[in-house]
Amino acid sequence: MIPVPQKNLTFWQIWNMSFGFLGIQFGWGLQMANMSAIYQYLGAEESAIPLLWLAAPVTGLLIQPIIGYYSDRTWGRLGRRRPYFLTGAILASLALIAMPNSSALWMAAGLLWILDASVNVSMEPFRAFVGDLLPPPQRKVGFAMQSLLIGAGAVLSSSMPWILTNVFGVTGNGEGSAIPRSVHLSFYLGAVVFMVAVLYTIFTTREHPPEDLEAFEREKAASAGPARALKEIFTGITSMPKTMRQLAAVQFFTWLGLFCLWLYFAPAVAKGIFGGLPGTPAYQAGVEWGGVCFSVYNGVALAFSFVLLRLVHHFSARAIHTACLVCCGLGFLSVLVVPNQYLLLVSMVAIGVGWASILSMPYAMLSNAISPARMGFYMGVFNFFIVLPQIVVALGLGTLMEHVLGNNALFAMGLGGASMLLAAFLLRFVQQTEGERVLPESEQVAA
Repeated sequence: MIPVPQKNLTFWQIWNMSFGFLGIQFGWGLQMANMSAIYQYLGAEESAIPLLWLAAPVTGLLIQPIIGYYSDRTWGRLGRRRPYFLTGAILASLALIAMPNSSALWMAAGLLWILDASVNVSMEPFRAFVGDLLPPPQRKVGFAMQSLLIGAGAVLSSSMPWILTNVFGVTGNGEGSAIPRSVHLSFYLGAVVFMVAVLYTIFTTREHPPEDLEAFEREKAASAGPARALKEIFTGITSMPKTMRQLAAVQFFTWLGLFCLWLYFAPAVAKGIFGGLPGTPAYQAGVEWGGVCFSVYNGVALAFSFVLLRLVHHFSARAIHTACLVCCGLGFLSVLVVPNQYLLLVSMVAIGVGWASILSMPYAMLSNAISPARMGFYMGVFNFFIVLPQIVVALGLGTLMEHVLGNNALFAMGLGGASMLLAAFLLRFVQQTEGERVLPESEQVAA
């Protein structure tokens, strides 16, 4: 029903189809770097932070397979995936504008729910977009390009509050708010960048219609209705391809480590290295430096994405990803022994190498192991294994922090490092697909 692309795309065609990810990551990067601090500005303790993040992964768990399922069965004036890009961008931009104006914890948590759901509505169809439009030999390049643009968006978003404070002299809090004005302006800018980048991809990249539109519409009608959709989603989850099941364990432990970083790194720097308490200038400086650190690891991911574009022609995605996860895990563990704020940047370099691979190589391995007709659905299901570890962290890490780790946020980095190294070990059991293996030299030149 859905044609498998045979013609290779040019660099700029791949750039255009991936550009929306710059905006998506700009919005998501603001969320990752600032939400824990926003919660603390509104009065949250460290042990409460994971639970306040819980709404976001629960929403993703529900939305991702549903969006993937219906985007596989959509065709209209905007195409198959683009209607979802646009809807998610509109909702996420509104949530970004509202977020820094939160006046209470419950309001910020609710807006995070809306923001994370909206980002997922845009993000998951973008993953399937690569599988739709690129032939199998080019998919590693496509996902590496997404990684490059994700890195660019994250570099800008993570450092934006620090830039506004230290370069443009923005000081003080928002009117009637405990949240700094630099955070307010960063989120407003994020709403604009998110919308513009997604619109760029919508207007520059066309989608391929089904080979037989009438048969496609008949199949769509036969699977209409929520009961049928739920049945097919459940059947699809229980019959995941073997490679996908093997990658699921890798993803679970990879993202468990990442959520330790995102939830606790900013408070760890603000309290552990800058010695500040919420509401003090030292705490704000520490949170902003945490944003700089996030910008560094995302900048390294951006730079390393160019290296990935070369490595994929010489090494398998599995080999590349294993090496990068080991590097990332060591970067996490080094945070425990770093004595000052500047040496943290060295740790961020190692984490950035891993982050570039995390954003691309698992999807390259997966896309060649699943049917093009179910690309959107399985990309959504695959993200269960991003969401589930976040739920585990949200439900369990707060208790662990309070009763075992003494509310020392730095210890969460050690847990994250161990999780990354375990993920690297589990990659050895992932079966490689034909499209994921290194091509013979003659075919590399042709591709």
